[in-house]
Amino acid sequence: METFPPHKIFPSLSLLFLVSLLQFSSLSLLSSAYTLPDKFFINCGSDSDLTLNGRRFIGDRKPDLFVFSSPQSRTVKNTNSPTNSSLYQTARIFSKASFYELQIDQNGTYMVRLHFSAFSSSLSNAQFRVSASGFSLVSDFSGDPPVIKEFLLTINVGKFTIHFTPSHHSSFAFVNAIEVFVAPESFIPDVADHITPSGFYDSTSGLLSQALHTVHRINVGGSTLTPENDSLWRSWVPDDAFLFNPKAAKNSSFYSDEPKYQAGGPTMYFAPNLVYLTAKEMNIDSSRTSNFFSITWLLGVRKNATHLVRVHFCDIISASLNVIQFNLYVYSNYNLTVDPYAAFSQLAAPFYHDFVVDSDDSGFMNISIGPREDSYEKNAFLNGLEIMEILGSLGPEVNKPPKKHVFVIVGSVVGGVAFLFILMVLVVFGRKFRKTKPVETLEWQGLVGSSFSRLTELTANASPVCNLNLGLKLSFVDIQLATNNFDANLMVGEGGFGKVYKARLRNGMIVAVKRSEPGHGQGLPEFQTEIFVLSKIRHRHLVSLIGYCDERSEMILVYEFMEKGTLRDHLYNFNKGSENSSIRTEMSWIRRLEICIGAAKGLHYLHTSSDRGIIHRDVKSTNILLDEHYVAKVADFGLSRLGSLEETHVSTDVKGSFGYLDPEYFRFLQLTQKSDVYSFGVVLLEVLCARPAINNLLPREEVNLAEWGLYWQKKGQLEKIVDPFLEGKINPHSLRMFGETVEKCLKESGVERPSMHDVLWDLEYALQLQQTGRHREPHEDSTTDASWVLPVIAVQRSPSQSLTIDEYNVPMADMSDTIQLNASEVFSQLKMDGAR
Repeated sequence: METFPPHKIFPSLSLLFLVSLLQFSSLSLLSSAYTLPDKFFINCGSDSDLTLNGRRFIGDRKPDLFVFSSPQSRTVKNTNSPTNSSLYQTARIFSKASFYELQIDQNGTYMVRLHFSAFSSSLSNAQFRVSASGFSLVSDFSGDPPVIKEFLLTINVGKFTIHFTPSHHSSFAFVNAIEVFVAPESFIPDVADHITPSGFYDSTSGLLSQALHTVHRINVGGSTLTPENDSLWRSWVPDDAFLFNPKAAKNSSFYSDEPKYQAGGPTMYFAPNLVYLTAKEMNIDSSRTSNFFSITWLLGVRKNATHLVRVHFCDIISASLNVIQFNLYVYSNYNLTVDPYAAFSQLAAPFYHDFVVDSDDSGFMNISIGPREDSYEKNAFLNGLEIMEILGSLGPEVNKPPKKHVFVIVGSVVGGVAFLFILMVLVVFGRKFRKTKPVETLEWQGLVGSSFSRLTELTANASPVCNLNLGLKLSFVDIQLATNNFDANLMVGEGGFGKVYKARLRNGMIVAVKRSEPGHGQGLPEFQTEIFVLSKIRHRHLVSLIGYCDERSEMILVYEFMEKGTLRDHLYNFNKGSENSSIRTEMSWIRRLEICIGAAKGLHYLHTSSDRGIIHRDVKSTNILLDEHYVAKVADFGLSRLGSLEETHVSTDVKGSFGYLDPEYFRFLQLTQKSDVYSFGVVLLEVLCARPAINNLLPREEVNLAEWGLYWQKKGQLEKIVDPFLEGKINPHSLRMFGETVEKCLKESGVERPSMHDVLWDLEYALQLQQTGRHREPHEDSTTDASWVLPVIAVQRSPSQSLTIDEYNVPMADMSDTIQLNASEVFSQLKMDGAR
């Protein structure tokens, strides 16, 4: 009898018919549990009703289901393009604080949508705030295009009030339409896994007492969905604009016209059919020897905020059951095994997962999927993605909870007070009897706790714990004294790891104190790695570690203080949110090249250090620091990897910063020194263009700096995207050499990229070309005169043996001089006027 592998087995037609019949009955049963509401839908500023996609919007000039209070309000009509089918033909305008009040007759989670369209120039000047149930829903609103702000709130029976408040006495508020209707039961969970950017997770509860603001609703693998083809009148956008590497994914769709909804799972109201019937899956290339890569979506979110993330799945890509399991990653540090058949033994059965996720200070959240080694089919898929920001409360909720919960609340309060009293007694007696250990003998266990115990991912060579330099340990008391007890006025920076303070030690040394905060980006492994790496190496172009502190569960690192801050600080300021992030720095092209050369020297030293090569793994402009003389030093070694120089790669989870990540590393999870080279190539473009690696405010083709820079480099017109401050100040030969270096660094394949030694040589060459270009006569044209367009001289270079030394044992100044000497020897062969 012939046997077939799992992906070739198909059910018979009769079985399909029977299953379809059962699913239709199940779907009817599931759908009947919730019926679409008929209130509240308000057509603001109008005396007439209109019907839109099955919703009847009632004019607020003759309300019967609601009231609104406004000391001074008026209505305005859109006279530019009047139609009878749009919500945006009228608006209600408030010059004083006003509100709409709705009588709620059912407890539950409610969808609240506010529609704003400044269809006239007068409305464009509006500035106002909107609040409800003690939550700030909209703050300082302003904008011209139609905007829909959507929220999810738990509302109890009683009066529900939406407040509109002008921002100042000369401003006003307006609204075009309001929707408030109850969502299906259990639409939002009260408990979910809580994930931090560092990968730490626990469980969080109380979501139903929060307000959620929809930030992203994405139809992965599908097209735009409008309210008319969504079960709850929502809008979904395609995912293509959010893909980190579009080549890694492909679209899939299902032959059926309905997903196979299961009892106990989501219904069509959680996401419409068209979301579950389309997906993105891995773009597997059969010619490749390895297809272990990930698909990643990069999503803009508010910095250092908390979000509810919902990921939708429906296995429409498999031909049979139990052939695929895969990983879902959040911030690359947390992963969940996704098993499409764990809950339902049914293909094309929708399911979803909810997470509460903290964002870091990057302004982006990344969600990835990738294959598992133990899966029959090495594939992964995603159908839909929603991100909702959890809003902070302004004060007590307007809607009081039902009386039946009063005793529960009183009991909770009494229990909480009793717990706090017991805790205070334990702390007092604990301090009385606890003996303080000397700093030198403090155990590493002071850091071990629920926040960090599961993060002890160490390098493949040795555990940093047993190699820590105890001579660098500083007491927490000394750190407090140096920072004036972490005085906010001494804070000079803040990142995903925590805060950085300028401090003075007892011996008078000025230092930078980096204090990690629990739940931020730096965890115990990164802390240990950075101490281990920096205590073993020393170089003029690597930031020096002065000490560390691990008392009282603290993770504090103390470095030499870098007066001029980060390289990015001198190129642009992207926190302003403007499309043009350049601030016209006064740094000359020569100074920028010298900074790049210094950073390249530091990275080259890492890659070639004695018997171990160190891969930095997070090269970016904020990790290149400048001292008072603008000498560049590479910093932040928390993600570094150590390994034998003979290893071609290290298999590892993807970590790093978006916009700088090596796409090959991202696809195959194989980290090499060439991954640092790629990241450094992006930094070189930042230096040239004075703009961030990723800027979602720009047109789509310009968002990714690496792609945008390569586009113009390959056209031979890199000068078109140069920082305006540098226009006309860069020698064309220097720019050409620099552009070629960038292009080599950003090669798709790591083996085609140069080593950091070669990058260093090329940058030194670009500097020489900038310094030695002769002045032109007035009649000379730099684009046509052959005497000016001097060809880039081909110089026979030896491999990097000339730099093979034991850097661990070479003093700081000697190392720098050694590299400089070799470069100078090479350039002495060029025989150009003015050469060094």
